[in-house]
Amino acid sequence: MKPSLFTLLLLILSSCIFAQSFSIQSVLSYPFPTQLVAAPAGSKIAWAANEQGKRNIYLAEAPTYEAVKLTDYNDDDGQELTSLSISADANWLVFVRGGDHGGRDGGPVNASSAPIAPKMQVLALNIKDRSIKVLGEGDHPLISPDSKTVIFDNAGQIKSAPLDGSSTATSLFYAKGTNSNYKWSPDGKKLVFVCNRADHSYIGIFVDQKTPIQWLLPAFSRDVTPTWSPDGNEIAFVRLPCLGSETDSILARKHQPWAIWKVNVNTGKGQQLYKAPETIRGSFPAMEGGANLMWANGRIVFTSYQDGWPHLYSMNTDGTDQKILTPGNFTVENIELSNDKKTLVFAANTGKNMDDLDRRHIYRVSVEQADMELLTLGKGIEAYPVISGDNKNIFCLSSNARQPLLPALINHGKLKLIGSELIPKDFPLNAMVTPEHVAFKAMDGNMVYGQLFSPKKIVKNHPAIVYVHGGPQRQMLLGWNPMDYYAIDYALNQYLVSMGFTVLSVNYRLGLGYGYDFHKPLNAGAQGASEYQDIKAAGEWLMKQPNINPEKIGIYGGSYGGYLTALALGKDSKLFAAGVDIHGVNNRFGNNSIAGKAPAPDANLAEKIAIESSPITYINTWTSPTLIIHADDDRNVAFSQSVDLAKRFEEKKFEFESLVIPDDTHHWMKFSNGVKVSEATADFLKRKLLKD
Repeated sequence: MKPSLFTLLLLILSSCIFAQSFSIQSVLSYPFPTQLVAAPAGSKIAWAANEQGKRNIYLAEAPTYEAVKLTDYNDDDGQELTSLSISADANWLVFVRGGDHGGRDGGPVNASSAPIAPKMQVLALNIKDRSIKVLGEGDHPLISPDSKTVIFDNAGQIKSAPLDGSSTATSLFYAKGTNSNYKWSPDGKKLVFVCNRADHSYIGIFVDQKTPIQWLLPAFSRDVTPTWSPDGNEIAFVRLPCLGSETDSILARKHQPWAIWKVNVNTGKGQQLYKAPETIRGSFPAMEGGANLMWANGRIVFTSYQDGWPHLYSMNTDGTDQKILTPGNFTVENIELSNDKKTLVFAANTGKNMDDLDRRHIYRVSVEQADMELLTLGKGIEAYPVISGDNKNIFCLSSNARQPLLPALINHGKLKLIGSELIPKDFPLNAMVTPEHVAFKAMDGNMVYGQLFSPKKIVKNHPAIVYVHGGPQRQMLLGWNPMDYYAIDYALNQYLVSMGFTVLSVNYRLGLGYGYDFHKPLNAGAQGASEYQDIKAAGEWLMKQPNINPEKIGIYGGSYGGYLTALALGKDSKLFAAGVDIHGVNNRFGNNSIAGKAPAPDANLAEKIAIESSPITYINTWTSPTLIIHADDDRNVAFSQSVDLAKRFEEKKFEFESLVIPDDTHHWMKFSNGVKVSEATADFLKRKLLKD
């Protein structure tokens, strides 16, 4: 039967409404910056930029701060650039090429399936002539204060090489265990480091190869994060309990004790300066940098969650006069201490706008008093601040709802963007929509937050998508995210909106930005998946919105977001009509028993709850169309998680779609793979939800 004229007109109108104005490749073409660093002296800054998989290092300096490209890597080969640092004489830039530092195993990556396996190497770049010297295989390089030597980690031992690459790297010293977190003394004559020996760890001092390692206050504990006093005579560090005890409850919440100590390097004598409150909130802070311990000018600075929010605190070097520096209901992160050790800069989700809780702005505060100063204003997102070596300027990474992340100079509340010319001319800047902050309640009364992306042209009865971030300790924002993984998802959300979807990005409990009780909720994850209530509430909230087709609600997410997507499809296929599970955890059950020890008193109950919290438990009620995506060198979520789910689907004779990426990791080290995953996700959702 021939279609009627009315039907043809509807098809033409629909194709016009949902016509794509840009491609996924173009919206992912931004030059994503990472590793922003400042030289120890002067005005130079540097950063790494990922330009469609081609990763290179850029430099800028006063007065113009024009972006100057220093390296010439021209392939989308999956080799990331990390650990950037500039020597004190500003003549050298050291970095690491290779690895996946977002994974549990940061070792070499062969995402290009190259016949010759890539290496993870420490490199030194001469800033004047741009020549590059290979210093050796390793990670986490540290330049000496005299700009002559670089030390780095190689398989848990520390190697040393001349900064100019004039000779090969050699072992600096040997210490049993895994050695890390090394720092030069202010005069460059000593090195403090952490020696991890499985259930305990020590703080050690290396002087030279003729002098035995000096172990500082060794105890039945895990001593971590050492920091030098400005005069080089003392060291402050965090002391945690050693591992190993009688088997305790799996499900009960427990305080995680910690304390701050200091020790005199010359006498070996020390004392406890601070003991964390013995409360759940007073536990060792689960935030970026942990305790963020720093020895400032006459004060010791640290972070704590003790008042329900992650804040900066300081105290005198004898432990007296403890005070909070950043009071208020907001999150502090990306903390940097100035070279004169008098000032801290940081990012926080607070400002002059009510919805700034879903943004980041840069603040400054003195180390001795709570005199917070807001440095950036408006509806942008600013993160990862650094202070120039001469203490004259502050820089950050800046974005907003439309403009992708770029380095920027902060100047009297205004931002001077650096490297904006690197954004391709065909990047769809004007096609971006501005998401809106929304909030609603889950069934148990928990407040849920999100960002609502609405099409520029709203049509009746159109489909919608729930986007679920990973982590889970993340927060999606009202603009381009400062983390590369989530910038990809922000771009995909913009693309889905351009297709005609409304997209709701959900900040569910377990995420950052809304206080301790939101970040560390009861009965979450394998202990009851209470956070899934927030995802279900998001789908139900969308159903009630005007112009949304309640029968066309889709869902997608990666990593922890993949786990919650799978739970949604397994438990509530009637609500979620289709979904994409990207490297999600589908089975939460794990063996909690420890050899030689009695089982936990609640082991059986914990096992039952873990099974109930696993998507595979709901395989028989999983009826919605599903796409599974996974790369098989994933160092965060085992590839076997998706293999297991696919096998169960096959045994059930449930039709599903899949995309397998050989040799890449959790973070799509190859740009082309990131594009492929985004295109597959968008195409699947289009076919299942936009077409009848």
